[in-house]
Amino acid sequence: MAKCDLCGKAPTYGHHVSHSMVRTRRLWKPNVQRVTVFRDGKPQRLKLCTRCLRTLHKI
Repeated sequence: MAKCDLCGKAPTYGHHVSHSMVRTRRLWKPNVQRVTVFRDGKPQRLKLCTRCLRTLHKI
């Protein structure tokens, strides 16, 4: 399962609604990237969503 290690963002579930209002189950997956982040001077591999990655890049 794709889940962000920092914020915990995980897939969300819902319905795809067509023009005829037929509802079918669907899944929205977060954009999770595998990156190396330096924590306390040590490299650590994390799975981060792009929103967290953007926030870390700002700091």
